[in-house]
Amino acid sequence: MIAERYIMREIIKPATVICAVLVFIYGSFIAARYWADAAQGDLPGSSVMILVFFRVAVAMELLLPTTVYLSTVLALSRLYRDGEITAMFASGISPVRIAWAVFGTALLAAMLTGCFSLCIRPWAWNQFYTMKAQAKANFDLTRMKGGIFYEIWHGKRVIFAEKVNGKKSRAENIFIQTKHTDSLQIIYAREARQFTDTNTGTPILKLFHGNDYEFSNSADKEIILRFEQSELALEPREFVKKDKVKAVPTISLLQSGNSQEIAELQWRLITPVSTVLLAMLAVPLSRSSPRQGKYAKIPLAIMIFALYYNISAIMKKWVAQGAIDAFPGLWWTQLGLVILLIFLWWQPELALLWRRRMA
Repeated sequence: MIAERYIMREIIKPATVICAVLVFIYGSFIAARYWADAAQGDLPGSSVMILVFFRVAVAMELLLPTTVYLSTVLALSRLYRDGEITAMFASGISPVRIAWAVFGTALLAAMLTGCFSLCIRPWAWNQFYTMKAQAKANFDLTRMKGGIFYEIWHGKRVIFAEKVNGKKSRAENIFIQTKHTDSLQIIYAREARQFTDTNTGTPILKLFHGNDYEFSNSADKEIILRFEQSELALEPREFVKKDKVKAVPTISLLQSGNSQEIAELQWRLITPVSTVLLAMLAVPLSRSSPRQGKYAKIPLAIMIFALYYNISAIMKKWVAQGAIDAFPGLWWTQLGLVILLIFLWWQPELALLWRRRMA
């Protein structure tokens, strides 16, 4: 058991660093996208990091298998380079015991991956879609930029301001067009300020020195009002959150016959399985000579993972579209990993047998 614990420890050490780096890279990429949306006024700046958190939580189902896979390749490659694997074999430790040590580590990671994939993934997607829908449904003057037209309420209201001071919640030369059921309202004001009603919590837009035009759709009449000061309640519209299959709870997917939901369910189920298979694949993949560096097998490992992930994503799309049968569906990818694992595991024996036949 000492050798097994040593191998597990050697795998876990780089795993923590790799996982942290992957989370940082992915989180930074997503944050840059949402900060760009916030700069355009599409999202409130206060919600960016929360949205990033939900996206990282979703991504953990892929980052964890990647982490275990790469850390196993790194750890075993280093042990091969330093001759420690050779010493283990010389002392009677078989390759099967090394594989069992990797399997134990991968099994723990698979349990955590399954938790993220089956439980946290749908919850995080639901929270993400809800928050994003709320952000787009509500208006906030501080998110606006001068000289840009903003559509809210699914295009029923258009807002434009020549100049905006977000810190002071103040705008100059503001134009507001609102489509009602039977009329069209256009408001122009030289100045506008936003504040919140202390009693109701409703955002209020206070307008100064402007005109209010209202045109009826049913009759040929118009109303023009001039005001020195007016208030416009910016009551949040009831946001519409589109139902996304990614946010459907796993228990509901189990009872579904819809092809899209079947594809989503299979995706969630294969992630913990692939965690174990990829880690086991790293055992024969990390075989190297002492002259090779510990990073020698990393490019090949990354290529195999990228190929596996892209094939899985394509097959998920095919299952969702009904292009291929729901069963085995995405399980073909796991069968492919098993076949590749068997081939790489027996590759040295097959190569030796081939050389003997050629001799």
